[in-house]
Amino acid sequence: MRKIMPVILCGGVGSRLWPLSRKSLPKQFAQLLGNKSLFEAAMKRVDTKEFSSPLIVTSRDHRFLVEKQLRDCGCSGTILLEPTGKNTAPAVFAAAHHVMKQIGDELLLVMPSDHHIPDQDAFVEMVLAGCEAARNSAIVTFGVSPNRPETGFGYIELGDSTSSAVSTVKKFHEKPDFVTAQKMFDAGNYAWNAGIFLFRTSVMLAHAKTLQPDMLAATQEAVDCSREDNKFRHINRAAWAKIQGQSIDYAILEKTDQIACVKFQGNWSDLGDWNAVAGQLPRDDNGNFVNGAANQIDCHNTTLWSSASDIQLVGLGLENVVTVAMDDAVLVVDASRLQDVRQVVEHLKLAGVSQADQHARDYRPWGWFESLVSKPGYQVKRLHVFPGAALSLQSHKHRSEHWVVVSGRATVVRDQETLSLSTNESVYIHVGQKHRLANETDQPLTVIEVQTGSYLGEDDITRYFDQYDR
Repeated sequence: MRKIMPVILCGGVGSRLWPLSRKSLPKQFAQLLGNKSLFEAAMKRVDTKEFSSPLIVTSRDHRFLVEKQLRDCGCSGTILLEPTGKNTAPAVFAAAHHVMKQIGDELLLVMPSDHHIPDQDAFVEMVLAGCEAARNSAIVTFGVSPNRPETGFGYIELGDSTSSAVSTVKKFHEKPDFVTAQKMFDAGNYAWNAGIFLFRTSVMLAHAKTLQPDMLAATQEAVDCSREDNKFRHINRAAWAKIQGQSIDYAILEKTDQIACVKFQGNWSDLGDWNAVAGQLPRDDNGNFVNGAANQIDCHNTTLWSSASDIQLVGLGLENVVTVAMDDAVLVVDASRLQDVRQVVEHLKLAGVSQADQHARDYRPWGWFESLVSKPGYQVKRLHVFPGAALSLQSHKHRSEHWVVVSGRATVVRDQETLSLSTNESVYIHVGQKHRLANETDQPLTVIEVQTGSYLGEDDITRYFDQYDR
């Protein structure tokens, strides 16, 4: 039997999990549950004999983050880059067309990268239960058996059973109000839409040609004109711009009768908000969950989550409150309003607040940096350079830089010089000087960078050589 090919979708921002999840580091790449990201967990979930190497669809901005996390979890896959997010239908069409061109009529499992499914065996069993229907030209969707009325998910209304595990689908329903959700829960023939689909490549492309011909044509053009460099396949930006984004549910699934559903009985969560995250972790006798540098006194049904190493978070006498503290932002919200946290993000965007989208830590292919102090005329950053990595050979028109090695050994190019600096040694880079920082060792390198100048923006950079083709 041929293996199933996973297609892992890494789009979305997860704005209801702000301030942990932001555009620069969305929830799928964050460590929400344990020391691995949700993306890494998704990769390991399909790292079994039943699956072939996955196709990963992500944004250009996150390509190096995906590459790093693949190394961290010991997995591999083909990385297909969207120029901009267009919702799930174009991503699925692009993946299907790419696979058809490169491999053939495979059985594709489309799955989100940001869900929590801890039981790998139950997940694999669920997927295998849908294979026969998918090979017989059905699009198989997977629904989760509800354990409560829930207004945060879409629902699948199930019809007659065609086998012990597979049912027909009567209708897809958008997120309901509570009264409707209660009726669906009581009826027993509804499932939460898990956003996981199984189908033959040719079947999806045939549906797309009939139901969404313009979108498919533009997507095929974008994939056909894609370019490959440095382990990534870049979808063509001009062709991609012609596409009107839609969800795969609305574009295809709600418009076809060739659809079936397998119900999943195991533990599943989309981790859509902070209550969902806390719901996957142990609470005390008063319903509290405390994470990181946080403490609670006389609190009830309260979540205190701290990722801020220098801030002690303490809750006193709180009830039904969620507080999330990070180094550069703190959220305090009534637990009944967690679905509205995305309004906070929009409010901050309108106010021009950088924390709406950007973390203090900015990930790059060579490592990461974080701003420690930023004032008019000067800025202090901490740079972490991975073993074997290097920044580009570059210069700046408006700022000078002073580098101090905190740990590790740095190799520095400054114009025609090459310097080797160890802990507590430093170098000064004048305005306009060509320079490069590299870590040629097998240990991490940490450098404190002090910038001074009239303009300190990240766009003040001229690159002469970059091993990452930026």
